[in-house]
Amino acid sequence: MKKVISKHRILILGVSGFLGNVMYRELYSYFKTFGTYRTSKKQLEKNHQFFHYNFEEDDIYEILDIVKPSIIISSLRGDFSKQVILHEHLCEYVFSKKIKLLFLSSANVFDAYSKYPSYEDDKTLSNSIYGHFKIKIENMLLRLPKKQVAILRLPMVFGVQSPREEEILQNIKENEPVEVFPNLVMNVTNYDKLAQQVHYIINRNKYGVFHLGSNDLVHHDDFIKEMLEIITTKKPVFKQVYTTNDERYLAVLPKKNKLPKHLQILSSDILEDLKK
Repeated sequence: MKKVISKHRILILGVSGFLGNVMYRELYSYFKTFGTYRTSKKQLEKNHQFFHYNFEEDDIYEILDIVKPSIIISSLRGDFSKQVILHEHLCEYVFSKKIKLLFLSSANVFDAYSKYPSYEDDKTLSNSIYGHFKIKIENMLLRLPKKQVAILRLPMVFGVQSPREEEILQNIKENEPVEVFPNLVMNVTNYDKLAQQVHYIINRNKYGVFHLGSNDLVHHDDFIKEMLEIITTKKPVFKQVYTTNDERYLAVLPKKNKLPKHLQILSSDILEDLKK
């Protein structure tokens, strides 16, 4: 019998996605945790903590009325414009019920700034559709009372069986080249550390903007090559992609909202974890 030791009721939007599922596994022993899934899986259908929900078609209010969450975690993927509408509804609900929303954002909110890493209070600016979409939702959330919102900006997420790793291994299996970006300077994280960080933010009632990447910076090509030496014995073919002649930064570093030492991570820690 698992012991739930918190009064919080947590609703994870997108629990059938990779990160949503990782967070559920981290949190459900400590909190009354619910999730929405879009992709039908038998084990999800049988679990009464999970609700089938397609945000492109369904109304979220019915699920909110049933769960009555004190914390909502948004980790959805899919149609950007429909996600914006959903988050407008969530903002209304969060404000009226005086509850909290954690939003998984991205380093791409800074992808127009290529000459240096980005910190929590830096102005967002993006050249990509994905980055624009994340900024639009961030700006919506930043209009809420500040203690009701945590924006978690993520760099590239790795880890055993992570979608990013699986895609690369599939390319190798099919003798497709693996794309690397030699001029891209980034930071990284893995899903285990992210789940622990989310747990801490909830437990300590933290709010604001968090940059949840490694403390160090790496070149994309170096990191991918080191990772592949660990996870496969095959010799991959690399396709080097140069989007610019200069080094281009896409890194989210913490300056103001630093987490405790045991929740910080280095790129070398992520590679070490892959060896286990």
